[in-house]
Amino acid sequence: MSVTECQAPRVYIENIGEYLDQEVCILGWLYNKRSSGKLHFLQVRDGTETIQCVMFKGDFSEEAFKQADLTSQESTLKIIGKVKKDDRSPIGYEIGVTGFEVLSEAQEYPITPKEHGTAFLMDHRHLWLRSARQHAIIRIRAEIIKAVRDYFDSNGFTLVDAPIFTPSACEGTTNLFETDYFEEKAYLTQSGQLYMEAAAAAFGKVYCFGPTFRAEKSKTRRHLTEFWMVEPEVAFNDLNDNMDLAEDFVVYIVQRVLQNRRRELTLLERDIAKLENIQKPFPRITYDEALAILHEKGTEEQKVPWGEDFGGDEETVISQEFDRPLFIHRYPAQCKAFYMKSDPENPKLSLNVDMIAPEGYGEVIGGGQREEDLNVLLERIKAHNLPIEAFDWYLDIRKYGSFPHSGFGLGIERTVSWLCGLHHVRETIPFPRLMGRLKP
Repeated sequence: MSVTECQAPRVYIENIGEYLDQEVCILGWLYNKRSSGKLHFLQVRDGTETIQCVMFKGDFSEEAFKQADLTSQESTLKIIGKVKKDDRSPIGYEIGVTGFEVLSEAQEYPITPKEHGTAFLMDHRHLWLRSARQHAIIRIRAEIIKAVRDYFDSNGFTLVDAPIFTPSACEGTTNLFETDYFEEKAYLTQSGQLYMEAAAAAFGKVYCFGPTFRAEKSKTRRHLTEFWMVEPEVAFNDLNDNMDLAEDFVVYIVQRVLQNRRRELTLLERDIAKLENIQKPFPRITYDEALAILHEKGTEEQKVPWGEDFGGDEETVISQEFDRPLFIHRYPAQCKAFYMKSDPENPKLSLNVDMIAPEGYGEVIGGGQREEDLNVLLERIKAHNLPIEAFDWYLDIRKYGSFPHSGFGLGIERTVSWLCGLHHVRETIPFPRLMGRLKP
């Protein structure tokens, strides 16, 4: 018999309730343990859940019982036992152990129940993922990603993959990672938006989802150099349509997390009532109205002059006036990207929008209506000192059947940070890339 074969049905802990009063086999790792003379209480995890396994001294030889007591944290185990109800357990069950085998004895585990500094935990990120808190965060992240895909797939969108290597930038090249591409200059993508505009002309409603990169020399709690973003683009949608879509999309994600990951939210001590309050409609205010809030509520440093974009501190002040996400639209055109359409009623304004999460979590969505006029777009590219030849293909979208269209990008990590109630974005992704940190 191989080490992973069992004499009882092998089950995953998340399904343990289906085997009440039956003998089962689980394969997993020792997460924690405690003893009280004649009993060992082994906390065993298998990646799906953690369960308490109770060993009674009278059921084992003295040698076997002692071995269980000496087994080190994260050792690989085979446990056979009977499933019992346990109302004190977070999952409602425990296992009365009848068989215990150490498949692999772990060396001394570096992450112990004592407090560890952030730098130490980040250096051991590959192991830190095994902790209950990190497990909960990554489970919620996975639920958010599944909700993202389900929403668009069930609402008539076509998934169109955008390239990672790009010859041009959406918003200039100063914050991009440059690389040599067979004697040509290329960049790691900061957005799939330009490609989604082309795809929208083919499929009407499209989205891409994948990693994006920003070479910003920033060490704030909201920034990563590599992060994941979903970007829908819809033909014939204007700015208001775009906000309607973003609003419905975010409410769907929040409801899915509340429905399927409430236990993980509770483990993270998240204030669930605040998430339950995330319902339509979201407030919609203009840049000028947001600026007025800053001038009334903000510090002197936060009273930015007209024409400047808002930073994290300013977004926090504005969001504190609302109990749910809000839209800020029609920023000054001078602080937005070349492809944003100007407001026909005031050309100094852009038909763009940011969604600001409540509780100080900042921008989670950025987007807007795109400029569909070929001549205007040409002038914008020149005004931003961007190379025309790099955008030849992009201009073709306007040459051959131009149309109004809009879209946005939602950052997965900032959304995870908000829904989990995390202080720093580094915990939102399994292996974060930060300035000065390229491993593990």
